[in-house]
Amino acid sequence: MSLAQRQSVVRELHSLPLGQTASEFLDHLTVEAGLSHNTILAYGRDLKTFLYFCRENNVNQISGLKPVLVQKYLCHMAADCKRHENSARRALVAIRMFLRFAKLMGHIADDGAGLLESPKIWQRLPVICSKQGVLKLLQAPCAEEPYCLRDRAMLELLYATGMRASELAGLKTSDLNFDVGYLRCLGKGNKERIIPVGRTAIAATEAYLRELRPRLAKSGSGMSLLLSRTGRPLSRIEIWRLVKKYAARAGIPRNLTAHTLRHCFATHLLSGGADLRSVQEMLGHVDIGTTQIYTHVDHERLRKIHKKYHPRP
Repeated sequence: MSLAQRQSVVRELHSLPLGQTASEFLDHLTVEAGLSHNTILAYGRDLKTFLYFCRENNVNQISGLKPVLVQKYLCHMAADCKRHENSARRALVAIRMFLRFAKLMGHIADDGAGLLESPKIWQRLPVICSKQGVLKLLQAPCAEEPYCLRDRAMLELLYATGMRASELAGLKTSDLNFDVGYLRCLGKGNKERIIPVGRTAIAATEAYLRELRPRLAKSGSGMSLLLSRTGRPLSRIEIWRLVKKYAARAGIPRNLTAHTLRHCFATHLLSGGADLRSVQEMLGHVDIGTTQIYTHVDHERLRKIHKKYHPRP
């Protein structure tokens, strides 16, 4: 998380019972666990909400964090119709890790993590866009617009590599090796992976690097690839907003986001015959089960497989 975000979360935590221990836990995640900034920020927010709940239930000592209290909190979240099931699962992960940290530091004798049952959720298929829809999106930036070259490079790279918006926002010019057609990406937990890049995305990015980036770059721009009009690195949120802008222009439904292009990347590769392991490596998934969900998205591919191999087609 950024320094300003971190300070905001820490200030709120310190105003709560157990906030000091929670702040130390976030320090532990930053220094020892190597989690991404966004993950640490999400855990900090989850813990803040949980500690508010503890205060409302007169639990002001860490010894009072019993499994029954955590289950009560999860029921409270489930009763809130605005809360998504995935939010409850993530909150439980944050609380479990916090309790384990408290045990490690000697604040409690037993963390009770084994007694906490995760809420069961339905596995949702990712939303994807057709190849024709993606092509419309990639062509949405107009040549007359001042940042057309940057935005074309941004969209082409998202679709060509399957990178997350946060990964693209952190991409440096030194991460590109277009002579051999690859780039270096730092994913969650600063895990590095090498991703091939197609000719179209390379051409769009080189045009941006040659014609626009030198005009956007300022003394504080550093090596960041995508720059804003003021010369600072383009943020993850700005990338999401730009994708939504061009999706609307292309006449694509509102639910298309920057992450949708990641889903399209994986699904279109698999439909074209790519093997699952290669797609897993390019996406940076630890568990191949996470990648396997894309095999259920391409209904036409499943229909062809059924017709080809079933004894009674």
